[in-house]
Amino acid sequence: MDATFVLVHSPSVGPATWRAVAEELRARGRRVVVPSLVDIGAGAPPYWPRVVDEVVAAAPAGPIALVAHSNAGLFMPLMVEALRGQIAVCLFVDAALPPRTGSVAAAEPEHLAFLGALADSDGILPRWTDWWPDEAIAQLVPDDVLRREVIAEQPRLPLAYYTQNIPVPAKWDHVRGAYLWFSEPYARAAKEADERGWPVARIPGDHLHQLVAPADIAAWLVNAAL
Repeated sequence: MDATFVLVHSPSVGPATWRAVAEELRARGRRVVVPSLVDIGAGAPPYWPRVVDEVVAAAPAGPIALVAHSNAGLFMPLMVEALRGQIAVCLFVDAALPPRTGSVAAAEPEHLAFLGALADSDGILPRWTDWWPDEAIAQLVPDDVLRREVIAEQPRLPLAYYTQNIPVPAKWDHVRGAYLWFSEPYARAAKEADERGWPVARIPGDHLHQLVAPADIAAWLVNAAL
């Protein structure tokens, strides 16, 4: 299948989290697009239409292998709906797995309590990497140069981004799908993907493992898109 890979990063971070994998895919002769979602938190809610609009604007004509990491997985149904007829396969990488229909919360209640304590008086959160100790971020992204790039491009999202409910169009997952997981928090999503009959694989690592082992992740994406 000669599809373009559209690599969608979590709105909590930025496109640098996919850059190394994009380079690996291009080295294999694949077409790749990495939309930037760093500005979707500007202005008032709802925020989910901006995510979809940015991805649609960046997507080329022709078949697409749509790839979502982390929180971007929640928007997969809406992106599939907006790009209907072009999506050849949906690939989730250590990503949230939305339900088959209805709606999905951007964050679980216990996570919202944690985030509420971090927000400033205007309801704006620190950058995602500032939620965690420096040593934890250094473990996630061991390369100093790449870590500085990831940190520098992050947005400061409003708390309201995480309180939104995201619509889930029915029948979105009638498209072919596959799931790759790295870290233990995504074991449950991987299990659910398996129960849906999708191919599931694991490459053990931390949540930003695509920055540590981009060749391995690119190889999985190519194979999963066949």
